[in-house]
Amino acid sequence: MGLAVIFSRGRAGIEAPLVMVEVHVANGLPALNIVGLPEAAVKESKDRVRGALLNSRFEFPAQRITVNLAPADLPKEGGRFDLAIALGILAASGQISNSNLEQYECIGELSLGGELRGINGVLPIAIQARNHQRKLILPKVNIAEAALVKGIELIPAMHLLEVCAHLNGQALIPTEYQQTEQPTLTDDLDFADVHGQFHVKRAFEIAAAGAHNLIMLGPPGTGKSMLAARLPSILPLLTEQQAQESAAIASISDHGLDVANWLKPAYRAPHHTASAAALVGGGSNPKPGEISLAHNGTLFLDELPEFDRKVLEVLREPLETGHITISRAARQVDFPARFQLIAAMNPCPCGYLGDASGRCHCTSEQVIRYRARVSGPLLDRIDMHLEVPRISHEILRKGTIGGEESSATIRSRVIAARNIALARHGKANSALSAKEVKQLCLLSEASHQLLGQAMEKFGLSNRAYHRILKLALTIADLAKSEHIETKHLSEAISYRKLDRTL
Repeated sequence: MGLAVIFSRGRAGIEAPLVMVEVHVANGLPALNIVGLPEAAVKESKDRVRGALLNSRFEFPAQRITVNLAPADLPKEGGRFDLAIALGILAASGQISNSNLEQYECIGELSLGGELRGINGVLPIAIQARNHQRKLILPKVNIAEAALVKGIELIPAMHLLEVCAHLNGQALIPTEYQQTEQPTLTDDLDFADVHGQFHVKRAFEIAAAGAHNLIMLGPPGTGKSMLAARLPSILPLLTEQQAQESAAIASISDHGLDVANWLKPAYRAPHHTASAAALVGGGSNPKPGEISLAHNGTLFLDELPEFDRKVLEVLREPLETGHITISRAARQVDFPARFQLIAAMNPCPCGYLGDASGRCHCTSEQVIRYRARVSGPLLDRIDMHLEVPRISHEILRKGTIGGEESSATIRSRVIAARNIALARHGKANSALSAKEVKQLCLLSEASHQLLGQAMEKFGLSNRAYHRILKLALTIADLAKSEHIETKHLSEAISYRKLDRTL
């Protein structure tokens, strides 16, 4: 009789909880039983493991084999436990050494020939293995993603035989460490492509500097989508901690992780037919949605009123809290979702209200009904509202005198303003709490009177009051001013247009 214990990792949201694969080989009728709440893909691993061992010329014990995946109350899914189960059987039957197995964690799916296949969610596993000071044995195809984690010893293998030879000390696999170069910003999309629209580009610069939410209102074809797509080109790179948070979400999703650009902020633009589950995440085994995939980045919702109202309303909580909790009968999963919302909408159903062409024939009731698809509570959570008018043919053909500013030029000012905010309170201005706003956003008496008049005239809420102050602080940071001046506050108030018309 023999017993072996192999360390592996499961998945619960973006976490990678430890799973101890306990393998017991005992006398009795030949059988292989897997216990510990395995799902169908895990139960099927018995056939993959048997084929991999036999085709690798190992002996498959003709005895009673029990595999326990502990803890027993954690659901196990996928083929990630194949390698650990195979090594446990070999160690319990004495075919490989089990003297130093406690130093390793093992993940990977096995083919019938013994080759190691890649899995999803390697980054959270590598982080946890590093934190527990264990070496990680993994498929070689996953090495680029795991190597984003510093301070971990990685053992990439292509075949079960390589792993066994390494554990027996016969042929050691070279270990690999984190070697990641900073990405270079080579965006094809540039703000220099946008002619005119100075006040809109100014608003995008403010939004980028303070990570503020923004909504654009204008006729079709005026450049709303074009402007939104260029926002990532003026955003600062993520810090390593932010990048690991975002990469962990991408790693466990079906989209995968772009290792080459892992420090760049995410940009997600779901279609307006997206369901609530697609937007916030869900499923019987909850997976992240678009708002979590946009964590530390940008979520662009084009044609905002065309989204189902119930879908839009689920955005209200994550816009305030920065995370989303998905509850199921068996479990509860929490995904981070601190994103910058950029939205665009037409002014009326036909799209041409207020346009110089005079093509709009929508009635006032149709306009009110159309705009009412975006609820007041959701709109109240958007810091900046601005109109995007049509530009003249002459500007479109020739551009503006002196040329358009490039994204690199705007980005330098954004980074300078963001650094001021980080040095002052360690976060972007949009993330300030009400207490921090009161401490940092100090106004003169004239500014207090101006803000009071605006609140009374436009019926602004207390939330809008705090968002205006945070926006004014960002404008002051861009101007490198130590205090919020009346002109900064006045500009911030001017970006609350839809409060006056909806």
